[in-house]
Amino acid sequence: MNELLQLKGQFQYGKANPPGPPRLPKGQEVTSRHLRELADNLRDIKAYWTEHAVPFNPLVTVVYGTVVAKSNRIRRILGGASGRASDFIVGARFEGEGAKAYHEITHCVPMAAVDESIAVLDSCASIVDGQYGGAIDDAGLERVNVGGLKGRTGLAKSAFAQTIRDSFYAKRLYISSAPEAIDDWAVVSIYDTGYEDLRSFLADLGLQLMPDQVLGSAVRLDAAEYAKLAARYPFLVSMAVSDISTLTPDDFSIARNKTASISAPGGEPIIGVLDTPFDDRVYFADWVEACDLIPPEITIDASEKRHGTAVSSIIVDGPSIVPELDDGCGRFRVRHFGVATGRRSSAFSFMRNVRDIVEQNRDIKVWNISQGSVREIARNFMSPEGATLDELQSRFDDIVFVVAGTNQTKAGQEKIGAPADSINSLVVNATSFCGKTASYARQGPVLDFFKKPDVCAIGGDSDKGMPVCTATGQYLMAGTSFAAPWIARKMAYLMQVMGLTREVAKALIIDSAAGWDYRASPRRGYGRVPVRIEDVVQSCDDEIKFTLTGTSEAYATYNYGIPVPIAKKKHPYIARVTLCYFPQCDRRQGVDYTSAEMDLHFGRINDKGTIQPLDNNRQGEEGFMTTEEVARKNYRKWDNVKHIGEEPKENGRERKAYSTGMWGIKIRATRRGDGPDRRGRALRFGIVVTLREINGVNRIDDFIQRCSLRGWIVNRIDVRTSVDIYSAAEVDIDFDE
Repeated sequence: MNELLQLKGQFQYGKANPPGPPRLPKGQEVTSRHLRELADNLRDIKAYWTEHAVPFNPLVTVVYGTVVAKSNRIRRILGGASGRASDFIVGARFEGEGAKAYHEITHCVPMAAVDESIAVLDSCASIVDGQYGGAIDDAGLERVNVGGLKGRTGLAKSAFAQTIRDSFYAKRLYISSAPEAIDDWAVVSIYDTGYEDLRSFLADLGLQLMPDQVLGSAVRLDAAEYAKLAARYPFLVSMAVSDISTLTPDDFSIARNKTASISAPGGEPIIGVLDTPFDDRVYFADWVEACDLIPPEITIDASEKRHGTAVSSIIVDGPSIVPELDDGCGRFRVRHFGVATGRRSSAFSFMRNVRDIVEQNRDIKVWNISQGSVREIARNFMSPEGATLDELQSRFDDIVFVVAGTNQTKAGQEKIGAPADSINSLVVNATSFCGKTASYARQGPVLDFFKKPDVCAIGGDSDKGMPVCTATGQYLMAGTSFAAPWIARKMAYLMQVMGLTREVAKALIIDSAAGWDYRASPRRGYGRVPVRIEDVVQSCDDEIKFTLTGTSEAYATYNYGIPVPIAKKKHPYIARVTLCYFPQCDRRQGVDYTSAEMDLHFGRINDKGTIQPLDNNRQGEEGFMTTEEVARKNYRKWDNVKHIGEEPKENGRERKAYSTGMWGIKIRATRRGDGPDRRGRALRFGIVVTLREINGVNRIDDFIQRCSLRGWIVNRIDVRTSVDIYSAAEVDIDFDE
């Protein structure tokens, strides 16, 4: 086996080319009739807002004809002279199905912007009537860009051109007001209308709430409060979901008595567990620091501690309990928080508890959550629980949640449940011991796009259960709850024993699951993770596996100096590459949930000095055009995991080595907003590259030598050496005075 290599070097940075003037797609046109229809839409919105005397800025929803790219969204309409309508976006959703899906994007704008947009649409309609016979096509707009408008129109050519382009993509403007019908406690998100304090804002609207009913932009309302809000201000409700959900059950078989013992804990890494309370009558109790957060007035019986205790048994002593799943990671200590009991849970309590626990336990880097809702995720918005996990992983750049993918409880229940929709978390589904997808597995995608689950691991099934330990003996269980801890163990090993960043650790897990024969699966994610940690980290003798880390400091982050070995003027390699990053997320933005996109390009450097990408990705190249649907489908645009892989072929051929002899990697980073601060904070990424020599030759030493000559610092990462270093660092030494 070849060791994992860590390459450290300098990335270069480049700015994006300035956008050209607004244009229409070839052969398309905009009519004066459509311009006036949009203006009339805004007049209706203004009349409604004025008639109802709503005490905040108008909410205007733009209906597009397709899933629309950021560059094709309105700018001048609702954006004023600044041309930055995106600054006012407060939500986005999908309507329609399949190829007919389209965006609806909601803006909260000053009334002055509505008035200005009506005026500019009317002016554009008059110009189109007077100078273009009622319709302007792509050629006509190009003539405006080059020569300007004829006569005195009172409108700059840039304003006219952008309004025409906006109007081509915007099909209708209206007020969206169809909140969910909920007759129980509800977690409600309110559109951001510019309020500084949500509780005070709702008080001004006649809704008096207690402080503990508000958490960020979400509020917890009883049925009467929700009905009052939905009746008076239905358009103010961005999203709503029932607060009380039933937890997914796991299968338990009859207990078997088993005597077990364990040594005392030392300096092993700690994994945080958020689950049902822990039962300290087990043999490994000394390895678990338990803290129950269940209110004292709620009585907890022993059976309600069984699930959480079983999960912690795998994390602490899984290899001893299930020898055939010995992953080589050893034992882990657990800090176990009891945050749920029985079969029902409050989303609001979960959010508050998780936030407080993580903020107060910053020494814990890996958290296991094997709790999930029976209720399927919504199409157009993230669950409150999932959004809380994403926010914490964005705010703290050294933690990761490993989340169970939830189980089916009835026929026809397909989509996963909260919080398994968390985008930044590593979501784990289950297989049987023989490798088949578990009969109870649920599936993604999330928000109609994001791939979830990420991976799968053995969780047991009806043919053979997962052995776990509880206070009453050893049980055989089955569920995603018992697959997730095996991945949490690996993440903790990679991050805390081997010292890898969470981005690289997540990429290694996903890359190992995908392998060379990756097939997309809504229930298995990128595939099943190997049992042994060596098979996650190391590579075969004919492979070279290396990692890269960096931050997106500019639009383009790149290095064109990766010296892949050459034999007889050829590169005898196929390759695969996995990229992971943890973007900021905003639940209030609906389906436009992630704030950042990293577009990955990897391949040989051709004689033009550009990358010849493995997947023929030409996004960002001058003159290359594609639709948002194609970019999302083929290149996973806006997904925070990118995986590019080639399949081995029996008659595979070597690749041409261009004059530089180099391979390169390039990341193009973009943000949702259009303003000067659209770059936001620098975002870290982790990359895992695997090269496979098609003739079976081991060229790792040649690669290391070439990298060193090119100025790369190359570290060999050995699994066992990392264990020794970690163990030595954890030894307490007393010095004689």
